[in-house]
Amino acid sequence: MMTRTLRPLLCLALLAPPCLAQEAPPKLPARPEQIPFPPLVFEPPDPAAYRRVLPGGVTVFLIPDRSLPLVDVRFTFRGGSYLDPKGKEGLAAAVGSMMRRGGAGDLDAAALDEEVDFLAAQLGTGAGEYELSASLDTLAQNLDKSLELMVAVLRRPRFQADRFALWKSDVLEQLKQRNDDAGSILGREWATIVYGADHFKARQVTKASLDGLTEEDLRGFHRRWVHPGNMVVGVSGDFDPDAMMKKLAKALEGWAAAEKAPPPPQPTHALAPGVYRVEKDIPQGKVHIGMRSIKRDDPDYHALMVMSRILGSGGFTSRIMRRVRSDEGLAYDAGAAIIPGLYFPGEFRASFQSKSRTVALAAKLVLEEVERIRAQPVEAQELEVAKGSLIETFPTQFESPSATLGVFMSDHLSGRTYAWWKEYRDKVRAVTPADIQRVAAKHLDPKAMAILIVGKWSEIEPGDLDGRAKMAEFFGGKATELPLRDPLTLEPLGR
Repeated sequence: MMTRTLRPLLCLALLAPPCLAQEAPPKLPARPEQIPFPPLVFEPPDPAAYRRVLPGGVTVFLIPDRSLPLVDVRFTFRGGSYLDPKGKEGLAAAVGSMMRRGGAGDLDAAALDEEVDFLAAQLGTGAGEYELSASLDTLAQNLDKSLELMVAVLRRPRFQADRFALWKSDVLEQLKQRNDDAGSILGREWATIVYGADHFKARQVTKASLDGLTEEDLRGFHRRWVHPGNMVVGVSGDFDPDAMMKKLAKALEGWAAAEKAPPPPQPTHALAPGVYRVEKDIPQGKVHIGMRSIKRDDPDYHALMVMSRILGSGGFTSRIMRRVRSDEGLAYDAGAAIIPGLYFPGEFRASFQSKSRTVALAAKLVLEEVERIRAQPVEAQELEVAKGSLIETFPTQFESPSATLGVFMSDHLSGRTYAWWKEYRDKVRAVTPADIQRVAAKHLDPKAMAILIVGKWSEIEPGDLDGRAKMAEFFGGKATELPLRDPLTLEPLGR
């Protein structure tokens, strides 16, 4: 007798269409790389479709996104640490931090914090080398009040004295620690080698410059540079574009434009090739190898970006990583990249950290790879991998409304056009092995490079125990010793 459990199953089997009983599972490819994918279709968004202009002439980019009840508002201003007067290093950073931390309008710092917290908003300000910025993330229902607070922070910062003193104290503690990590030493000395001690990219905050900053300095910098004449605004999220334009126009009403920020100064320093070293008693040497390079608008840009992926910026597929880490086991991480400059030529930089006795060997292998990519055509497969990586990751630049907004605002300030994005993938696809060899030979020259090492020289100089490399092989065995500097004054420490 059929059980109650089997009877319904039998009925279902008898009622099932024949095709269901006979259909075979889909055949899977033998290997993952054989899985077929449809071609990636993506066109970068045109900023012109999102661009508007306020009555006073301020450019605004609006990207509505109703997926969440949130609004992201950003104000960005031309200006940054390149505008710090000599002896006032840290001024832009102080203004960038204290606009938010020091109270605004009728609210002291504690009251401003309380208001922002009550609205469940995130409001921040900051400064970089070329820009000052403010960002607001808020619930759409709290936008009006949150925007009011944001504009007060930008238009009427209080730079409250006790908060400013606390900021100085925090920065001073950071200065005291900047010799603790060899990477910090490497970074500051490298900037001086590449750009010169007097250029803003190499100038550093000291205790004296920090102590010399006053509330009036902050107010003067703010009045001079933080205004609609240097401003671009962006908004993404849950809002109506027409209503948003009215809100912004009202918020900025009566705020006059003033002096335009000048372009950043060009470096006048010429990098001197050679070996440079800073003595520090650590078990590994930290190393930079490189030279000056290109601006972003250089006609060789796309070929150099592909070359950079093959040589050193492509992770485990790059030649330097494979040679130094995978083949030889000399470093946990090793790589190199072309870093284009925005307003003046940037740099090529290879970097690694290796045991003291293998620093020379790792450096030798890096330079051998530089010579090889200059002298020999790259293989077709590695070229396709590098180009595919750049092309397939291209859409991530615009992966969200917030990311897209950042691109639009940055391009507006730096002058990059939409055509640059439209042409990018085609120019990458067009790169040939001959192009790679040509730009490598033109823009990379080991004889024109500097090698900077932070570590214990007595162990680094002799090279590896197998005698494959020693520091005497580089630049005739000459090495310029750079002093370890006092972390507060940056004056050479006594020996």
